[in-house]
Amino acid sequence: MKKGLLLGFLVLPLLVSANEISAPESPTQIVHSQKNNQYTEISSEILSNYQNHYLSLDTYSQGHFSLRLYRQTLDPIYKNGIAVDLYRIANKLNYFANDINTPEKIFLYSQKHLANYKQKQSIRSHIRYETTKNRPEYFYLGLNLISAMARANEYGLKSAQDSKLRAILDSYDFSKYVTDKKMIRAWAAQLANQVYWLKQLNQADYIKEFTNAFKAAYPDRDDKNLNRQQYENKLYGLTHIILADSMYYQTLVSERKHQWIYTYFRNNINTILLRAKPDILAEVGVCFMLANKPNDPVVAQLKQALVKKYDSNAKMIPSVNGSNDLENGEHRNTLAIMFLNWQGPHMAPTADKQSDMVDSLPYGLIAKN
Repeated sequence: MKKGLLLGFLVLPLLVSANEISAPESPTQIVHSQKNNQYTEISSEILSNYQNHYLSLDTYSQGHFSLRLYRQTLDPIYKNGIAVDLYRIANKLNYFANDINTPEKIFLYSQKHLANYKQKQSIRSHIRYETTKNRPEYFYLGLNLISAMARANEYGLKSAQDSKLRAILDSYDFSKYVTDKKMIRAWAAQLANQVYWLKQLNQADYIKEFTNAFKAAYPDRDDKNLNRQQYENKLYGLTHIILADSMYYQTLVSERKHQWIYTYFRNNINTILLRAKPDILAEVGVCFMLANKPNDPVVAQLKQALVKKYDSNAKMIPSVNGSNDLENGEHRNTLAIMFLNWQGPHMAPTADKQSDMVDSLPYGLIAKN
């Protein structure tokens, strides 16, 4: 009996060891693993840098950073930043509902924003001023009212005066903006956001009209004739169609639904890597993650290109002119954090499902239902 018992104990470890044996990693697998570790490490370094300097950011950047990182991690550490974002939205919607609510007031409000663009010297600002000067109400409708209503909607909230704000939207024909090729060449990313937000708000559906107009404004055969600003505007339009459809990192998107965009990215990746700035490289990468394509060859190329632009001393990815300003670089680096260490989209935070994150509503915001 003792011999049998002893033999049993001798055999069992041998069997367990045999089951635990796995094939050695190939050189390719080792390199791939090392690169993934490098991407994760850089993402963590950028994240730590922004967390350590969080209070130096303005309130908009605090909200932008916190909401996106929460949708990736569901970490309650971002609660204060989300609260900042909620109060910003509430203040804006209250202001519009109470003070900027007639055609005359909307016109005067918009003229002030238009004047700001007239003073700016960049090519982009000049295009936007010239394109929008005869329809200045777009500054109010597209760039402020719709975006604030959409953000509240993502939280599962709405303005207490929602019907009043929707009546204002109803009084304007938004289709004239989204189908205008000149407007698209000035505001491609913004219009992409707005057509998806209007649909998500159950206000209007201009997605098909906008998509057709976008393709007409930026036919692929004309890429070689686009200057850098216009080429980047096109790319931003393409990425924001995907980002907006995901409700900004809350759901996966269907590659088939947006096949023309993913085909464009794959066919033109070399040009994108050559001509696009880091913000766009990160956004294109995130678009592939949102389609659940982390192993697409394009993803590896984008990550490698982004890592080459990383400043290990500043712990961030600088701007194209070399600036390491944290606030101005928040959008770019938040996207890099997400792309280099993707953790998946989450429908969050919403008042009904993550009530602990949205537990103290600012005045003027109420639950949608």
